[in-house]
Amino acid sequence: MAQKPTVFIDGEAGTTGLGIRERLLSLPVQIHSVDPRRRKDPEARADAMAACDLVVLCLPDKASREAVGMIDSMAASGGRTPKVLDASTAFRTSSDWAYGFPELSSDQPEIIRQAARVSNPGCYPTGAIALLRPLIDAGVVPSDFPVAINAVSGYTGGGRGMIEEQERDGGPPFLLYGLGLAHKHIPEIERHAGLTRRPLFVPSVGHFPRGMIVSVPLHLDLLNRNARAEDLKRILEEYYCDSAFISVCEAESTLIADALAGSDKMELRIHCNAQHQHIVLTARLDNLGKGASGAAIQNIALMLGVSPD
Repeated sequence: MAQKPTVFIDGEAGTTGLGIRERLLSLPVQIHSVDPRRRKDPEARADAMAACDLVVLCLPDKASREAVGMIDSMAASGGRTPKVLDASTAFRTSSDWAYGFPELSSDQPEIIRQAARVSNPGCYPTGAIALLRPLIDAGVVPSDFPVAINAVSGYTGGGRGMIEEQERDGGPPFLLYGLGLAHKHIPEIERHAGLTRRPLFVPSVGHFPRGMIVSVPLHLDLLNRNARAEDLKRILEEYYCDSAFISVCEAESTLIADALAGSDKMELRIHCNAQHQHIVLTARLDNLGKGASGAAIQNIALMLGVSPD
């Protein structure tokens, strides 16, 4: 029997790392761990990287860049170099890295499968790109359209500090942030959605652990090809018809943000007021599922050529 590929999660004690480790149990892989007392020891980490087929980086941006530098040094010295999946924002717009959104296009799964380095998408961009990319590719939404994106996420997306604050002190019921309009996910959304004009993006956090809704309001009369809501729905349905994770659902009068908590699925909807020619595109997902660890497992399976047991 062939030996199972080995995976090392650098930063496995964090929220995303723990989620990936749990989900890895569904794949035919071996998990290589470092003694918790040495998880920040560069030598122990380098040894673990050298011993594995794939390294998953669940680290802040600066630490991810340093870890990639360690792997580059291994390659320069002729050592065995693993594939890398990075969960930070450090490489999501880099032309040297494959973007880990398998549903981005028909050839994206093969790009990820062949890549040595893959960047895992952000949670907010996952929803925004899933809604916008098909419509821009179809020529219905102009690439230079002045897009505005609003989103609300569960507080687990804010990392350990926010989680502790929310669960210890109760936290605010609703927190609007990123009001400098320079959120670090904007370049990722712009690049991978196919936009040529920088979008407005205003994120927020609600007092619930997991879940997310990304919404994009549009004026129908400003779109190309005299598009109607049913045209947009058809485009999305055709784009994701083969996806096991993304579904296009009927519009609802209300949406609960945490309805997909614990799931790796994402639901897309088009809400329309035909009289006023207004629509709102929505994506609902779990910020720790399809928005993080669930997406990582999709990418790991492709990168290692394995399927769930």
